[in-house]
Amino acid sequence: MSVNYTKLDSEKLEYVIVAETDEIPNGDRIFLDIDDHSLVVFNIAGKYFAIADICSHDDGPLGDGEIATEFEIACPRHGARFDIRSGEAKSLPASLDIPAYPVRVIDGRIEVGIPIES
Repeated sequence: MSVNYTKLDSEKLEYVIVAETDEIPNGDRIFLDIDDHSLVVFNIAGKYFAIADICSHDDGPLGDGEIATEFEIACPRHGARFDIRSGEAKSLPASLDIPAYPVRVIDGRIEVGIPIES
């Protein structure tokens, strides 16, 4: 499902602590699973972003891709690019966006907002 969860109201999200800020240095990323969500959390110049670890082109893993521009990741399999802020597909062969998740930092803890099942 291609959803930009960063646009959901906070009452529709459950924030889950995923790491301490010092566990993800600038330019680094971590991989994690929360419920049915496989995520990658990035630290880009001290700002944190989370997207699904899946390329919408062929359902392959995305998180190991290179950061192609400041806010774009390139799929390691076929080169499709996605905006890590919104999950927007930026180049072929992908044409569908991927999920993006809101991230906040409270007291040095990185939290990712996961949609509450209704």
